[in-house]
Amino acid sequence: MESIKDPILQIQNVSISYTGNILAVKNVSADVEKNTITAIMGPSGCGKSTLLRAVNRMHELYKNISVTGKILLNGENVLEMDPTEERRRIGMVFQRPNPFPTMNIYDNVLAGYILNGIKLPKSKKDEIVERNLRNVMLWDEVKDSLTKRGTFLSGGQQQRLCIARSLALQPDILLMDEPTSALDPIATKHIEELLIELKKEVTILIVTHNMSQAKRISDRSMFMFLGELIEYDETQKMFTNPEDERTRAYLTGKMG
Repeated sequence: MESIKDPILQIQNVSISYTGNILAVKNVSADVEKNTITAIMGPSGCGKSTLLRAVNRMHELYKNISVTGKILLNGENVLEMDPTEERRRIGMVFQRPNPFPTMNIYDNVLAGYILNGIKLPKSKKDEIVERNLRNVMLWDEVKDSLTKRGTFLSGGQQQRLCIARSLALQPDILLMDEPTSALDPIATKHIEELLIELKKEVTILIVTHNMSQAKRISDRSMFMFLGELIEYDETQKMFTNPEDERTRAYLTGKMG
């Protein structure tokens, strides 16, 4: 594919191993354009979630995982940044909705500030909560229930609350690891419509095993297989005319 001018994120020769000599991700390089949705696809165990989590430095929570290469955010290597600062700039939404169970809806949105000890005046808090709940189309549904626990919401509402929580810190990039796989088709449709709207504000990387979802919402797609990045191109082009036979086999259902 043609090179991306002025990428917001550059993954350069990234390899990730869980046990010394076995690589889960093998020498992956890719540039990501600002204000786009990039889907990472591939069969189970191909390294897509492993790669995504490296961008957020989640692997540092486990001693036996090593990451080599560079991951540049606006030219700065995120692997060398202060982790708190890095996670403020790169948000993460997981497969299952995970509102903090001891916090009400209001505090869930502000969790990034609360957990990092950032003090804000009440008027600023109110503004952040309302703006981000509006951003995820949740404000009208919960504005009279802000003091209730986030866990009382439906699955789809909980996932939108988690997205609002990630957006509240105004990240440059939002990472999403199969964010709709635990949701019903109606909630999934809401989240997909939301992501298309949100890319005006934030660059989105989404791991999905749902090929039709990748086709519906992403601008570009990566196809990974056995830890390698096999193909990376505009989604429309990849789905209609993939260059690699393995990509074609996966997209036509001939590969698991």
